[in-house]
Amino acid sequence: MYEKARDQLAASLACVEFYASTTDIWSSRTTEPYLSLTVHYINSEWKLCSSCLETSYLPEDHTGQNIANDLREFLQSWRLKEENQVCVTTDSGANVVKAVKLNNWSRLSCFGHRLHIAIERSLKDTRVDRAVSVGKKIVSAFSHSWKRQRALQEVQRDMGLPQHKLVTETPTRWGSKQKMIQRLLEQEKAITQVLAADRSTRHLVPTWQDIEVLDSVNKALGPLLEFTNALSAEDYVTVSCLKPVLQLFSSDILQVKENDTDLTKTIKNSVLDYLNSKYEDPEVDELIALATMLDPRFRTQYMGPEEIEVMKARAVQEMESYVSVQSGTSDFETPQQASASASDAKRLKKTLGSFFKRAVPDKGVHAMEAELNSYLQCSPADSESNPLAWWKLHEINFPRVSRLARKYLCIPATSAASERLFSTGGNIVTCQRSALKPATVNMLVFLAKN
Repeated sequence: MYEKARDQLAASLACVEFYASTTDIWSSRTTEPYLSLTVHYINSEWKLCSSCLETSYLPEDHTGQNIANDLREFLQSWRLKEENQVCVTTDSGANVVKAVKLNNWSRLSCFGHRLHIAIERSLKDTRVDRAVSVGKKIVSAFSHSWKRQRALQEVQRDMGLPQHKLVTETPTRWGSKQKMIQRLLEQEKAITQVLAADRSTRHLVPTWQDIEVLDSVNKALGPLLEFTNALSAEDYVTVSCLKPVLQLFSSDILQVKENDTDLTKTIKNSVLDYLNSKYEDPEVDELIALATMLDPRFRTQYMGPEEIEVMKARAVQEMESYVSVQSGTSDFETPQQASASASDAKRLKKTLGSFFKRAVPDKGVHAMEAELNSYLQCSPADSESNPLAWWKLHEINFPRVSRLARKYLCIPATSAASERLFSTGGNIVTCQRSALKPATVNMLVFLAKN
């Protein structure tokens, strides 16, 4: 079954011109390390596809060089050309970052991890630590007592509050902390009544200072929660949304307002400063800007005049390079074809018309610029529409630009694909199946994800 599925995927990948990838390292329940690789591409039907290639056992030291060698072997085993890999999306792990650099591959930092680090840095405040600690103790008090849970449900009914359970924080996911805070604020009155009725839990009743801190955190981070989920998808375009999202953060969501508390202002400024600093790299900024320009929903909406000209020049340069590669046939000519071409050239030189023939200036670049300008002048697509559906309809009108779109819009904005791979692996390598061989784990994960 594995061999059949692998052959089918290999046949599909053989038709792919450009692809992007994600990679990460994970440890199973048996502490065995695995290196993952997923690929993302847009097929001939303009559908964004995501495939798991490897979940390979990594017994050697996790140095950048070893990881770089393994990643190259993965691509070679699938007959994928490195030069056709547009970008690799990873987290900020030093060894993985070094591996990508050693292979001389373009790298995009996972937006989800960047946002997580930015938020964790912004919450390094003693007031926040105390309030969150109180919240975790409250959640623990209810989760370990069915009587308190029952009492909470009764109070919720009496007060007309939603019948929601409390949420536990997961340290590696900032969103779980935010959800815990939102639920505590939502159920504050019910929680206070239940805890105050029990002498053993009265000390857990949150003070007004704790509630004020949690409310300040919630106002700053609440609007960010949905962006992480939206940008972690695999079945629709995400990379082109990074530039618009960062500008939306600056102009609206993380913009300091008059009624914000000092803590809310500090958190907003800290998150925004960190994110902006991490996307200042010229290569990354150019990659994101080009993807945004190739998205019919945005085009040049979020660019200044100078950046627009730079991106247009970059796009034309790439389109020109494709034409030169396609037209260069000297490397593929047989000796007979070369001889025939030389003979034809001699005959042409002897004709009378050859004396009057003038060199015609190459109009290819002008045609590319005209096509790009025509695309940019089209009315923007609806912000909630699928950009790939637009390109499927208009590919015939913009054949050169559409090729660029197929190349860059396949890049994932986050490395969530690898994270989901590890979740699948965790469901496979359970306590009852801890003796599975690494090769078997690789095959089972592959079949589960493909």
